Amino acid sequence: MTLLDGLHRWTGGLIGLLLVVIGLSGLMLVHKDAWLRATLPHAADVQMQDTGRIGSAMTAIFSDPRATSVTLASRTLGVHRVTYGDRDHGAYVDQTGQTVTRWDSKWARPEVWLFDLHHYLLVGDTGKTVTGIAGLAGLGFVITGVILWWRTRRSFEWRLWPRAWNRFGILRHHRDLGVLAAPLLIVTFATGVMMTLKPVEIAVLSLLSSKADMAAAVRVPALQGGAYVSSTIDWPGMLRIAQQRFPGAEFRVVNAPSKPGGLIAVRVRQVGEPTPNGRTFLWFDPANGALVGVRNSLALPAGARVAAYEYPIHSGKIGGWIWSGAVTLSGLALVVLGGFGLYSFWLNRLLPRKPGRKRT
Repeated sequence: MTLLDGLHRWTGGLIGLLLVVIGLSGLMLVHKDAWLRATLPHAADVQMQDTGRIGSAMTAIFSDPRATSVTLASRTLGVHRVTYGDRDHGAYVDQTGQTVTRWDSKWARPEVWLFDLHHYLLVGDTGKTVTGIAGLAGLGFVITGVILWWRTRRSFEWRLWPRAWNRFGILRHHRDLGVLAAPLLIVTFATGVMMTLKPVEIAVLSLLSSKADMAAAVRVPALQGGAYVSSTIDWPGMLRIAQQRFPGAEFRVVNAPSKPGGLIAVRVRQVGEPTPNGRTFLWFDPANGALVGVRNSLALPAGARVAAYEYPIHSGKIGGWIWSGAVTLSGLALVVLGGFGLYSFWLNRLLPRKPGRKRT
């Protein structure tokens, strides 16, 4: 038990700050749409799903050859978000296609750099891997913390703040709060790990479906489209085709070809899909708007369908205000646990040592 206690303390003391950063940024991102509705013109507009209106907006947006992707207005955000080239360049556009605001650096928009911080630690794919490893460590903290708490369970107290602001009071509060938050933290860490560490996700989902079946089901069509997006392409007509193929589905994302010969991808959300942007795709030839491929998310293998729940559970995008509130509490708990844990750990080591006092 002494070894487990030392492992829990030292690991937390070394990477606790990283978990605080991840928890705080994630907590803020849960409420991103609400903040944008309060601060951005047209962000509170009612979502419109008319094919003519969306098609007209796509015509205006993709007249700029730098536009690569459009996330369409949703039930919680009344503007389209356009990406130009990479994640650092973008714009918010109202539902008629008029630009509301544009940025050429992620630092120009707080929600953009917060997303980059939470998912990539501002350093790209390497940061994504680090956050996944931190999530694994977080799972370890929760499990070892519950084991260590068990021997002191009779002194458990329901307290928001420590009874005493000394090392013993903070440590006791840390253990009790950790047990209370353990179920939420396990869900948060587990879903985050599965989204960021593909080997872990595949290992878990392969219990439901084979790796080969899941890879084949989500493979993009190997067809060659036109060399570029035609300036005369009939965007409303393409969207009507998508609507006929999946009646009642919500238009969510439109992606231009990422390279010459690629395809236009229209992403829709069918009734019953948990992912906010859906995982149902229709691919079109950018030269003439002809439909060349379809992926029905509801017909995917069981493992791939379960994977669709990772993001909405992790981000609070499912279950209404009840689950978004639970994810908010999870983020708050992670910040408090990490902050107080760091304070307690380093306070014990940085303060002048009194005679007879042992460091733990």
